[in-house]
Amino acid sequence: MSNPKQRIGPSLPAFIPRLENSPLILLFSALLIGVISFSSFADDSAAEESSAVAPEELPVRQLPRENQLLFRDAQGNSQAVQTVTDWQKRREETLQGLQAILGTMPGPEKRCPLDVRVEEEVDAGTYLQQRITYQSEPDCRVPAFLLIPKKGLHETSPTLPAVLCLHQTDQLGPREIVGLGGNPQLWYAKELAERGYVVLAPNYPLLANYHPDLKKLGWASGLLKAAWDNQRGLDLLDSLPYVKSGKYATIGHSLGGHNSVFTALFDERLKVVISCCGLDAFVDYYQGNPDVWLPERGWTQTRYVPRLAAYRGRLQEIPFDFHEIIASLAPRSVLIVAPLQDSNFRADSVDRIAQAAQPVFNLFGVPENLQIEHPDCGHTFPPQMREKAYLLIDSILK
Repeated sequence: MSNPKQRIGPSLPAFIPRLENSPLILLFSALLIGVISFSSFADDSAAEESSAVAPEELPVRQLPRENQLLFRDAQGNSQAVQTVTDWQKRREETLQGLQAILGTMPGPEKRCPLDVRVEEEVDAGTYLQQRITYQSEPDCRVPAFLLIPKKGLHETSPTLPAVLCLHQTDQLGPREIVGLGGNPQLWYAKELAERGYVVLAPNYPLLANYHPDLKKLGWASGLLKAAWDNQRGLDLLDSLPYVKSGKYATIGHSLGGHNSVFTALFDERLKVVISCCGLDAFVDYYQGNPDVWLPERGWTQTRYVPRLAAYRGRLQEIPFDFHEIIASLAPRSVLIVAPLQDSNFRADSVDRIAQAAQPVFNLFGVPENLQIEHPDCGHTFPPQMREKAYLLIDSILK
């Protein structure tokens, strides 16, 4: 996720003469500033209405993030986790607090026919590249790319494994990761298709050419809307006759990294979760700088989680963090790539998250299923880490 600069009202246009004392210029300036102010107010009001929960109504943290082997019993008392059943109580409390802030994940009421439409098809050598749209909910169509290895299209061919590939914060959307952008370090969707995977790469809300009306559709956060769209994308993969259904991987860089994690939190079909440059603890994000927790900054943008702005100055009270979220992915296979020089998310914070989550993977008897890598590079997805990710996907899906 990029950290947007603080919004500052634009200067007066350059063609206006500097006639500070001219009544005409003063009148024009007042009108122009009024229009700008109203526009900014309207944007802010829309964001505030979409969150629409008073700060005092939001939950606060009850258990330490650093110790995931504690849960609260029916009386609200803290108890040590002894069994997986005990841990599931902690996980359920995490999901409740998380959905109080992100919004509640819908049920069958938002499901509708996917109505997949192929808008364009290109022969990409060993696979077909389809630009498609699908209906994730009534009155909302999600743009996406579907990459289909040709070897899976024959009637006698065995079904192929599939991967959900999620893109970074970029106005190219998934075009970059399917190989249509200029950064080969981010072509992981293309590379996976070349390795024989069916790939679905959907757009993230409010980026590129996908701008659903979140308020009208009833979403409290763009992040939850993205997770829902991705779940419906998995439904799409389930429906394809050439796909080995019900068991998938998800991979993403930056925004795509935490989009993968949150989607997997809600969908058990994702058996492998790979996040590169995608997260650190909320309490560590930009060293806890309160300026990045103002409305429409960083995590609080409409396309992410607007309600998090209510915790500015009290980040310790957010009722969930990536310590809980990563722990909640156990016993599935999780690879977090946290470069040492990443300017957006802190590598040392990822280590603290992993230290808290590891005991839960141990509880499930799969300590090896949580892997952390620290390549010596910046905010990118280097070749050796992509290869490690692909080999992990191979080991689970092939």
